[in-house]
Amino acid sequence: MIADLLFSVGVTVAALLALAVAVYLFLGVRYIPHRRVGIIEKLWSASGSLTEGRIIALNGEAGFQAKVLRGGLYFGYPFWKFTIHKVPLVTVAEGRIGYVYARDGHPLQPVQTLGHFADCNGFQDAVGFLQNGGQRGRQRGILREGVYAINTAVFMVITEMGVHTGPISTEENRMAQFWREELQEQNGFIPVIVGNPKGKQSSEPPKPGGLAESDNVGVVTIHDGPSLEAGDVIAPEVRDTQGGSGHNYFQDPETFLKLGGRRGKQLQVLTDGTYFINRWFATVELKPKTLIPIGYVGVVIGYFGGDGTDVTGANFRYGEQVESGRRGVWKQALTPGKYALNPYALKVELVPTVNFVLRWISGQTENHRYDEHLTSIPIITADGYEPTLPLSLVLHIDYQKAPRVVQRFGDVNRLISQTLDPILTAYFRDVAQSSNMLDLLTHREEIQRLATEELGRRFEGYDINCVAVLIGRPESVHRKDGEDPIDALFDQLRQRRLAEEQKETFAKQQEAANRLKELNQAQAEAARQTHLTETQIEIEVSANRGSAQLAEAEKLAKREIAMAEGQARVAELTGKGEALRIRQIAEAEADKIARIGESEAEVSRQKVAAYGDNRLYALNLVAGELANSKQPLVPEKLVMLGGGEGGGAGAQAGIFQSMMQLLTAWDNMKETDAEAPPKIAPVEPTKAA
Repeated sequence: MIADLLFSVGVTVAALLALAVAVYLFLGVRYIPHRRVGIIEKLWSASGSLTEGRIIALNGEAGFQAKVLRGGLYFGYPFWKFTIHKVPLVTVAEGRIGYVYARDGHPLQPVQTLGHFADCNGFQDAVGFLQNGGQRGRQRGILREGVYAINTAVFMVITEMGVHTGPISTEENRMAQFWREELQEQNGFIPVIVGNPKGKQSSEPPKPGGLAESDNVGVVTIHDGPSLEAGDVIAPEVRDTQGGSGHNYFQDPETFLKLGGRRGKQLQVLTDGTYFINRWFATVELKPKTLIPIGYVGVVIGYFGGDGTDVTGANFRYGEQVESGRRGVWKQALTPGKYALNPYALKVELVPTVNFVLRWISGQTENHRYDEHLTSIPIITADGYEPTLPLSLVLHIDYQKAPRVVQRFGDVNRLISQTLDPILTAYFRDVAQSSNMLDLLTHREEIQRLATEELGRRFEGYDINCVAVLIGRPESVHRKDGEDPIDALFDQLRQRRLAEEQKETFAKQQEAANRLKELNQAQAEAARQTHLTETQIEIEVSANRGSAQLAEAEKLAKREIAMAEGQARVAELTGKGEALRIRQIAEAEADKIARIGESEAEVSRQKVAAYGDNRLYALNLVAGELANSKQPLVPEKLVMLGGGEGGGAGAQAGIFQSMMQLLTAWDNMKETDAEAPPKIAPVEPTKAA
């Protein structure tokens, strides 16, 4: 019983399964996951096959259908009539670009490389693409970030993550992989970033002077559209009627071509920013911006535009200069700054406008490297020396004449090699042949001055100013014996100069010694100045004191004279009285002698005769009388009227004078009274000092 029941259940299940299979097979039930799309391939159709040249069916023909099945459950696709290919959705990552290749559509025109844009909802509407004139091949339109339900039987999508090819052949898959690798090499899956240091830089090194790694521009090359006009090398800039970039900097290929854009390198460049550009349509090279450093101007040579009118005039026969924007050398140079110029359309020659130095010195060069091929100039002097002469030349170019210099020579390097070098070399060889070696060593300043004037006159015709010519020390090749002829000449010159310097030194030393002597004297005077001042003051004080003392002495002298005269009068009177007394005594003695008699007189005469002179005898008598006199012979005070030094000498002179007066008075007495006894003059008393 149970077995019969189980058998009945099994039969029922089998019948249901058979019914389900029959329904599935005959009703065509299909399920599409929501992460995939179903590409319909119709195996056969009563409508017939596809028309010639088409691979996608629009009207129910057999083959791959333009419509796709999105996620869900579908009926009416029986297996004997349809094959459903389930493929994943197309995903383009954020900030990335997806490229599309169409297998079907109208063929491309002969001048086309990419299919033009057709309204198809980002290639998700294959029917709209085919009906709106979509073209087969690589497309101008791109896919931005997002998820797309694309019929990969119609469109092959290439993204950074992989290739969405759908049910295609192996050959097409290899082609798609090749395109993907090519785009990866060009960074084609990421937008063009201008001004980003991490962006791809050109292999050409940036010009020196301050450009940062992000100072770049994008040079665009278009690979689709009409070709350039004959003779053009750069496609002109394309603008809309309002004067703007209607094609949004090459991000809208259709608008670019409608405005008349042409294939080839474009004059317009991309400046700082991010640009989603189809690399099949346009490739971009990042080039450094054009930097005009301070101290330079940029002479522009244009490779595009129409032929310009010459603005140099009839006297300038070295080429033509044109206005800005024309083909040729622009008359107006660029001033210092940064410029977003297309290096393929414009060439900028830097011309220094400040003084710069060129060195004709072997092994030396300046940072500008204009003189890296210049060497010292070999010369021959008039006295047979063969040195090499190192030179430095300071030049200046007027910024307004910089375009003329470039037009005449091409660039500064050719100016130096083709004009300055031969002129300078020839000039100094001529100077050396008319000069001795010693002149080059000792008269260098004069030679430099003349060279500056002469070369300045010559260079003026080439729009160059010669600021200065500087000559270095001539150098010669050493002889076999190792001696340098110029060094030997220098030794002679040094010896001569040393002798002259010694003469000057000796003269200076002598002058210094004299100055030192004067200095010492001045220092001594300065050191004794205080003493000299004090003594000078003391002299003046002493003079004043002496004058006062003199006045006081004169007054004292007058007083002493008056006192002395009074005392002298008293002494005179006293002396006269004493003399009278002595005379009386003498007369009394004489009478006594007379009375004594003749004998005593005789004795007296004998005494007088014994003295030999009566005056001596009188003196003896006076002396005896004075010795016995009560009147002091020397007064307490003595006034000296006359010469004599010292108290003793004065006293002796006073006594002697008194004695002489006495003798004189004796003679006078004898003459007046021969008969009378000798009169003795009174002795004036003296006053002791």
